[in-house]
Amino acid sequence: MKKSLVIIFAATLGLTACNNEKKGPGGLMYTIHKSEGKEKIKEGDIIKLNFIQKNEKDSIMANTYDLEQPQVFPVGKKVYDGDMNDVLYLFGEGDSATFKLNLDTMAKHSGQPKPEALKNDKFLIFTVKVEKVLHKDPKEVDSVFQNKAKDFFQKDYQAAIDKHKASEDGKIKKYIADNKLKVQTTASGLQYVITNPGSAQKPVLGDVIMVNYTGKLTTKKTDGKDNIFDTSDAKIAKETGKFNAGAQYGPREFSLGKAIPGFDEGLQLLGKGGKATFIIPSKLGYGENGMPQGGINPFTPLVFEVELTDIKKPEAAPAATAPPAAPIK
Repeated sequence: MKKSLVIIFAATLGLTACNNEKKGPGGLMYTIHKSEGKEKIKEGDIIKLNFIQKNEKDSIMANTYDLEQPQVFPVGKKVYDGDMNDVLYLFGEGDSATFKLNLDTMAKHSGQPKPEALKNDKFLIFTVKVEKVLHKDPKEVDSVFQNKAKDFFQKDYQAAIDKHKASEDGKIKKYIADNKLKVQTTASGLQYVITNPGSAQKPVLGDVIMVNYTGKLTTKKTDGKDNIFDTSDAKIAKETGKFNAGAQYGPREFSLGKAIPGFDEGLQLLGKGGKATFIIPSKLGYGENGMPQGGINPFTPLVFEVELTDIKKPEAAPAATAPPAAPIK
């Protein structure tokens, strides 16, 4: 668990016990765990924020700490009392707090019903840490401020990438040690453990294969559970909040050679019925760019638990027929 998160949780328990929760406009409730006493956030500022979002059953809905991806965004003008921007105006750089957005107030002003997952809840709960605030001077020309912000956050983002790169080898070694794995390593750097080799016939590039899989990060979530980003198993998807009602669960079809290199290479080590764990370094995964929409940062190693359930050879293309001969004149 991240040190800053431990501090937030400890403060949450202590301050809640002291009944320091305050009421704000629009049914807002909030508790400030730590205040650095710095200038408060205002409309037009750009902030970098870590947060944990929960429902009233204490189920985590989003967590930037788990993915090591703080959110950066401009602070807008409040639309109604107690909305998200109104809440942010209460805090400054370095502050940590828990606030509860009133869902009835949100529904009233947005004209939209409560989300289905929150229909029985009164509040949407956030525990936040304001990592950085770039203040906009009221006299500052917008274009000048935007250029300043762009320069600052590009440098901040590059620093984060450098940190991910420097920590990658350590994450892989720690995962292997923590799980007591006896891995083999290919020339490319793929590490793997085969628990069932499967049939003698192995797939080759171009084959269509059917695979059950679960993909996760090498680092655990803050609650100690696996940090899963994708799976073909409906049960695991539901347990980890990754379930998509429109997705088809069960063995997924892949054309071998069109996935990330480490996944393609690993599956060629198995026969039909084979099972294995692949530990894929970023150079064989999503590399220096990552896959932000999938929650994968640059230079992030991946782990896949796979089962190869079927191998299908591509159908041969029909033989070409010769064009009809030209008529003799």
